[in-house]
Amino acid sequence: MIYDLVLLHPPTVYDFRKEMLFTGPISDVVPSSPVFEMYPIGLTSICDYLERFGLKVKIINIANRMLLNPKFDVEKKIKKIKTKAFGIDLHWLPHAHGSIELAKIVKKHHPNTPVLFGGLSSTYFHKELIEYPCIDFVVRGDTTEKLILLLLNQLEKKNSDDFAGIPNLTWKRNQSYFYNDMTYIVDSLDEFEMPGYRYMIGSVFKYFNLLDGLPYKGWMKYPNTALLTSKGCTHNCLICGGSKDAYLQNCNRKKIVMRSPEKLIEDIAFIQRFTRAPIFLLNDIRQGGKEYVDKFLQGLENMDVKDEIVFELFHYAGDEFFNRIQKAVPKYSIELTLESGDEDLRRLNGKLACSNEKIFETLKSALNNGCSKIDLFFMIGIPGQTYKSALQNIDFCEKVHKECGEDPRISYFIAPLAPFLDPASPAFEHPEIYGYKKFCNTIEDFRQAMLQPSWKNMLSYETNKMTREEIVKATYDSALKLNQFKFDHQIIDKMVYDEVKNKIEKSVEFLERIDDILLLAPEEKRRELEIIKEEVEVINRHSICGKNELKWEVKKLFANLPSLAHVGLEMLIREIAKEVKCRLGKIDRYRVSLEQTPNHPKPK
Repeated sequence: MIYDLVLLHPPTVYDFRKEMLFTGPISDVVPSSPVFEMYPIGLTSICDYLERFGLKVKIINIANRMLLNPKFDVEKKIKKIKTKAFGIDLHWLPHAHGSIELAKIVKKHHPNTPVLFGGLSSTYFHKELIEYPCIDFVVRGDTTEKLILLLLNQLEKKNSDDFAGIPNLTWKRNQSYFYNDMTYIVDSLDEFEMPGYRYMIGSVFKYFNLLDGLPYKGWMKYPNTALLTSKGCTHNCLICGGSKDAYLQNCNRKKIVMRSPEKLIEDIAFIQRFTRAPIFLLNDIRQGGKEYVDKFLQGLENMDVKDEIVFELFHYAGDEFFNRIQKAVPKYSIELTLESGDEDLRRLNGKLACSNEKIFETLKSALNNGCSKIDLFFMIGIPGQTYKSALQNIDFCEKVHKECGEDPRISYFIAPLAPFLDPASPAFEHPEIYGYKKFCNTIEDFRQAMLQPSWKNMLSYETNKMTREEIVKATYDSALKLNQFKFDHQIIDKMVYDEVKNKIEKSVEFLERIDDILLLAPEEKRRELEIIKEEVEVINRHSICGKNELKWEVKKLFANLPSLAHVGLEMLIREIAKEVKCRLGKIDRYRVSLEQTPNHPKPK
C-alpha cells in the first residue's frame, strides 16, 4: 500500500537500547516510560482530518515498537514503507535527539521523499530545524491539520517548489530558507478530533496492524484516554510552555480557544463504547467560563455516563462546582498540580495562586461531594524554591492529611522539573528575571543534553537557589520523606514502601558512580557505563513512587467484545462510504481552503 503520509513518533534518544541513560524520575508521574513513547494526541487528529478527504495516513509509534521488542529493526521497518511524505513529531523537547536521528534514517532510505516536522518544540526551533538536510518542512502552530493537507496538495503538483501560499510554514529551496507568516490561528476546535479515537480504532481494521499505532507500552492492559478541552491558556505560569505568554510568542495565539461542550459530550459517548478506563479532561474546563461549564455538565447529566471523568483544576473550587459535578457523573476524580505548599512560591509561579486555606477548602469540598480520588502534585526546581522549602512540601502533605481527616482518597506525588525548562515559557525567555541559569539554548544543545548518562547532567538549568546537584538531592530527599509519610499513614503498604526506598537509595548510589565514571578516559568510561547499564534500567521507571500509585482502580478496562466489534465494523463501513464519495467526486481534497472555516484569519 502507498500512503499519502506516514507519521512517525520517535523515542527520546536513538538508539536508547544501546545507550546507558540513567533517566531517573523524569517520567515517574506520566503514563509513558523514560522513552516518552506516548505520542501527542495531535497526531490522531491530523490522521482523522486527512482521511476525511480520502488520503491514506498511518501512525507508526517507533518508540513503542522499540520498547515492545528489543530486536525491532527500525531501519528495516522504515525502508519498507511506501509513502508520499513522512511526518515526525517534535512536540515535547526530550524528543530533540530521537526525532532528528529518525529523520536521518528516513532520508537515508527515502532521499526524495519530503520530511515534515511539527509540534510546539518544532515551532519554537523551526529556523534551526530547517537547516538540517534531513528536514524539508516545519509546519508551525498549535493546529496544523488543514495546513498539512494544503502542503500535501501542493506536493502533488508536478514541478511545484513554491510554498509561499501556505501560512505557518517553514521551508527551503536551493539552500535558501523561507519562513511564512504565522497567520493561521483557529478560533474553533470543533472541526477536528482531539484525539481521533475513531481513527485509532478504524486504522487497525483498515491497515491490519495493531502494534504500530498503540499510544504507549501497556495501553492494552490500561487504556487511558484523554480529551483536549482547549488550546492556549488563561494562566501565565512561569515554567509552562503552554502558558498564555508562551502560546502568544510561539503560536501567535492571543486568546484561549475551547472545544465546545457538545463536541466533548460526543467524544465521551464514543470513548465509553470501547473502554471503562478513566477519561482525563486536559486543562481546566472553567477556563471557558460559567456558561460553558454549565452547558458541559448539563450535557453529562443528560447522558448515561459509564466511565470515570477526571477533572484538572488550575485554581480553587467550592461546593457549587463539585456538587454540580457529582450530579452530572456517577464517578469523578480531580488532579491539582500545586507545585509547592508555600503560598508565596505559588503566587510567584502563577499556579494555584491562593492561600493554603483555600486549598484545604477545595480538597474538603471535593471529598464531601463524592470525589473518588484526588492527586496532588508537587515539583522540585520551581522559581524561588530552596532545598529547605522543597522538603517542606512533605510537611504540607502532613497538614493536608490532617485537615482532610486522613482521607485515603488523596494521593501525593513529587517530581523534578526535568529534564528541561519549557521553551517559550516566561522562565525560559527571561531566566535572569525569574532566577534561572540556562545550560541549553539551541536545539543541538538539547540533543546533546539527552545523551548525557544521568538525568542530573541532562538538566538544562539550575536556579539562583539550587544548583543541579541540589535539585537532584532535593528530589531524592523529598521522595524519601514522602515515601515515609505515605507508609506512616498507611497510604502505601510495606512492599511498596520498601521498593521505593530501595530504588531511591540505589539511584543516589548510581549518580555517585556515574560521576566517578565520567572522570575516566573515554574507552574506560564506555566500558564502565556498559557494566552498570542493566542495573540502571531496573530503576529507571517508578524510581520515586510506586508503579500503581497513579493508576485508577478499574474493574473492567474494556467494554464487552460485541461492543468493540460493533465499533470496529462501524468505522469500517464509514471508511467504505467515504471512499465511494471520494470516487464520485463528492469529497475533493483540492477544494479545501483556509477560508472554508468561518472567522479563520486569512493568509497574507
